Amino acid sequence: MLTLIRQIFLWLRSGSLKLLTFGGVLLLIWGTLSPVGTLVWWLEQEVESLGFQKKRPKPLPTKNSSKPEASSINCYIVFLPGVGDFSGNQLTPGEEFFLDRLVQLHPNCAAVSDVFPYSAANESLGGRRVLAPLWRFANQAEGWLEMADVLIKIRNLWRFAISVDERYGSIYNQGIATAIIDRMNAAHPIPLSPEQPLKIILIGTSGGAQVALGATPYLDRWLDTQIIVISVGGVFAGSDGFNAADHIYHLHGRRDWIEDIGKIVFPSRWLWTVGSPINQARRQGDYTVVTTGSHEHDGARGYFGENLAAKGVTYVELTVQEVNQLPVWSVQK
Repeated sequence: MLTLIRQIFLWLRSGSLKLLTFGGVLLLIWGTLSPVGTLVWWLEQEVESLGFQKKRPKPLPTKNSSKPEASSINCYIVFLPGVGDFSGNQLTPGEEFFLDRLVQLHPNCAAVSDVFPYSAANESLGGRRVLAPLWRFANQAEGWLEMADVLIKIRNLWRFAISVDERYGSIYNQGIATAIIDRMNAAHPIPLSPEQPLKIILIGTSGGAQVALGATPYLDRWLDTQIIVISVGGVFAGSDGFNAADHIYHLHGRRDWIEDIGKIVFPSRWLWTVGSPINQARRQGDYTVVTTGSHEHDGARGYFGENLAAKGVTYVELTVQEVNQLPVWSVQK
């Protein structure tokens, strides 16, 4: 075995082309095996927990009396981070400020920030995983080793691809929807008889926008609620969720070229694909694009960046302003 490993390294040293070839083959193998975790999660679930019913009673709170107490919470803000995240509850300072500020502005909303959109089981990369030591190393690396975090991004990108995949996407997206309901109920018990209609505002950034859209049909099927999806520099296929969400907003910055990738690689996003869900939603007025300013995709000048943008306002404050101006905060009766 050691001899074989030594021969592989000697072969790789002979040229950068071979190194790139080896890396490409490794990525293909990695991608091929990516759905295994999702399938294992699916096999571990009971048939009743997969949500093939119109309403899903399991995640909802238990009635303790025939007359439930009134609740001031009738809105849930569910945040799904980008592909660079290590776990659902490890947000950047800018992301934390963003959510905290929205809750301050809208006290009738409960924030849900601990859904990890790159695990059907909602398990962080540092959890009970075979490769957990590798992910922890990549997340904590410093100095020139900081580039190791690209491993996390590649790993999460494959999960993003599963959400889009017609073969495995339905299973994966059901898992995310289950996690969303569970964490909603943990943040604040879901009212059984709310005085006003419930509203779920799914805010996804980067690949989190696609996962939010993928989970939307199942949330719509299981819960009696209004669902709004807000993509903040999101990359998405344009096929999932558009027939289930009440409205979808896509916020993008002028310097964000990464979010443009979705418009190129996914045929559903092409304007001449007139029958695609996103283009149908566009014609019906259910899909709105908003330019936020000079935001980049991420970093200090990204949507949740803390650098100053203009007139003493940070980039994340600009994002808060744009999201707060959307007509989504009043509950429709």
